[in-house]
Amino acid sequence: MTAFKSDFLQIMDERGFIHQCSDLEGLDALAARRDVIAYVGYDCTAPSLHIGNFLSMMMLYWLQHSGNKPIALMGGGTTMVGDPSGKDETRAMRTVEEIEANKASIRGVFEKVLKFGDGAADALMVDNAEWLLKLGYIEMLRDVGRHFSVNRMLTMDSVRLRLEREQEMSFIEFNYMVCQSYDYVELARRYGCNLQMGGSDQWGNIINGVELGRRMGTHQLYALTTPLLTTSSGAKMGKTADGAVWLNAEQFSAWNFWQYWRNTEDADTGKFLKLFTTLPMDEIRKLEALDGAEINEAKKVLANEATALLHGRAAASEAAETARKTFEEGTVASTLPTIEVGREELAGGMGILSLIVTAGLAGSNGEVRRHIKGGAVRLNDKPVTDDRLVVSSGDVSDGFVKLSLGKKKHALIRPV
Repeated sequence: MTAFKSDFLQIMDERGFIHQCSDLEGLDALAARRDVIAYVGYDCTAPSLHIGNFLSMMMLYWLQHSGNKPIALMGGGTTMVGDPSGKDETRAMRTVEEIEANKASIRGVFEKVLKFGDGAADALMVDNAEWLLKLGYIEMLRDVGRHFSVNRMLTMDSVRLRLEREQEMSFIEFNYMVCQSYDYVELARRYGCNLQMGGSDQWGNIINGVELGRRMGTHQLYALTTPLLTTSSGAKMGKTADGAVWLNAEQFSAWNFWQYWRNTEDADTGKFLKLFTTLPMDEIRKLEALDGAEINEAKKVLANEATALLHGRAAASEAAETARKTFEEGTVASTLPTIEVGREELAGGMGILSLIVTAGLAGSNGEVRRHIKGGAVRLNDKPVTDDRLVVSSGDVSDGFVKLSLGKKKHALIRPV
């Protein structure tokens, strides 16, 4: 671990955030004076950000915590182009109305992690539509495009990998890196921004922005990226059998979010405590030292702290209590995820397959059939062996029907 002068890079280093940096010594000196103004860009392709974005949000959190200024850049403009990084196919084009709705939905998450205001270290939220949508095409080509080498652009991973796989790349996608680089220049000019942060897959795009700033006469710009997040088993973090782990409760409930962290692999617990909680390092080191069955206590702390950051302490405590009742006491907690169905519909009988899918425990009837065959599905804690089973009003107990898939996925069906 390197000895840094600045609190910011010291925190980044000891918690495992640093993958690549364009100039560690220069950035360290800037951060030691609390003169860093850093941004991360977030495209508005969905109503919620996901766990991969949570990592960069934590970078902004620690930047602010160490006395420097964070900028959350909303991609109202770049979302219209579409980032090709890591994609084999062109992203679906979003309408202006969809982008605006997504942007409004995303905003609330940042207010839980960052402090916004007019102070020197208070966060800013900016939308790149402010400048990108006003650019004239010829003006963009002349003033910005001339600084980009097509030869070099073709070597960038976001382009090269698509071409190697013989997957089509649209001309508009090819321009994404130009737009992102220009964002950096505009933020430097407008707000004095001097650092762009992001995941390791964005390194090429960020360095392009640093280089464009030099060519267009800005002050010195810096780049800092985090490692690609994978679990100890090699899986890409943030993906579950049911899809992405979203940060908005509407897309992924606080209960599911808590459960996601509680189910962390043993070997990842310490790493995730460093990256996704604000616990002091001394406390994290004590939790890392736990082994055997005790590691589960560290996982509960991880789940509590990560959930509290995004959903509030009350939601985290409720999720923890629900888990305790469900898994440790074996009772039905009324705060489990609850799906309402019509009384008449339930009275007429509902197939177990469609009910499990409706409850969000599986994605398709075929998946439920496989789980039933494997003995993983339970109705009111009793194993289901027949995929033609019909659930009706007679299965309601204490006002609910409890459905379970495996040991850790549960939902309540409540007739209304």
